[in-house]
Amino acid sequence: MQLAAAANESLAHLSNNLIYASMAVYTLAFLAHITEWIFGSRSKVARTAAALTGTGARADAPAVQVRGKAGTTAVLDKPKVVTRSAAGTRDVPDGPGASGGTVQGDLYGRIAVSLTTLGFLLAAGGVVTRAMSVERAPWGNMYEFSITFGTVAVGTYLALLALKKNVRWLGLFLVTTVLLDLGIATTWLYTESDQLVPALHSYWLWIHVSTAIFCGAVFYIGAAGTVMYLFRDAYESKLANGGTPGRFSTSVMERFPSAASLDKFSYRINAAVFPLWTFTIIAGAIWAGDAWGRYWGWDPKEVWSFVTWVAYACYLHARATAGWKGRKAAYLALFAFACWIWNYYGVNILLSGKHSYAGV
Repeated sequence: MQLAAAANESLAHLSNNLIYASMAVYTLAFLAHITEWIFGSRSKVARTAAALTGTGARADAPAVQVRGKAGTTAVLDKPKVVTRSAAGTRDVPDGPGASGGTVQGDLYGRIAVSLTTLGFLLAAGGVVTRAMSVERAPWGNMYEFSITFGTVAVGTYLALLALKKNVRWLGLFLVTTVLLDLGIATTWLYTESDQLVPALHSYWLWIHVSTAIFCGAVFYIGAAGTVMYLFRDAYESKLANGGTPGRFSTSVMERFPSAASLDKFSYRINAAVFPLWTFTIIAGAIWAGDAWGRYWGWDPKEVWSFVTWVAYACYLHARATAGWKGRKAAYLALFAFACWIWNYYGVNILLSGKHSYAGV
């Protein structure tokens, strides 16, 4: 018995070290992503975009001059950047990505992805060794949920990259927020390895909580795409209305996918995972029936899970309705994800109910 306890304690210590090591590697990935964006800002694409929009030249800069065969010159108007035409149509090409099409930028981007992969493997090892130390599913408290959530979010991002999806623009935002998530987990939410109350000793822990974590991680990816869509759409709207974005805004925004692409990406991500979130709520109700003798009791966690489901259902319906496409639907998507975040942090910490016995 003592030998087993010592082994579990060693595994718990190893889990903590792996999580801290993953945070160190994610920090290096963050720096590599920053470097990628810096080198990308020096790209020909960014300079050309600045010239076309007037942000990289003097206000009184001459129009384009073309020299003729006889030595004469013809003056042409400065070319306009066509950003959008009819509503709902895509007429803006995707940007070249954070690297800006530069060799050095792309090199640092690849280094960042490699470091992110290493950090993911270390974090996954931390989750697995945590499970081995407690001899159960490693989702019994907020600390375990948080480290698993960050790992699944990064794993989803890497899976999209492996599928050749244009998502490397997400890398800097993802690594930053995952570092924040792990920092909160290790600083304020850390809980020593311990066994669960009898009600949680069920195979539904593996089914219900794992799907909840996966759904949350994918919803996070969709929310990140929605935030980027709002910035890019505002940029395109300013250009379409004859405005002149700043040099920094132009350098960054021109390298993102178009607003139409980001909107489509977010919608597809949220629509793909929504059925699984529906299953998560149903699985939780079945587990509640087994553990507490009732399928629904208006517990705060149950209520806010349902509110989140309704919010995403409204978003998906709105996205399919012509009058609510674009920014209105995007705001609704962010509200839905905010409900998910509140359901995790707010309900667990501030409200009491059947789900409160695990503490943090």
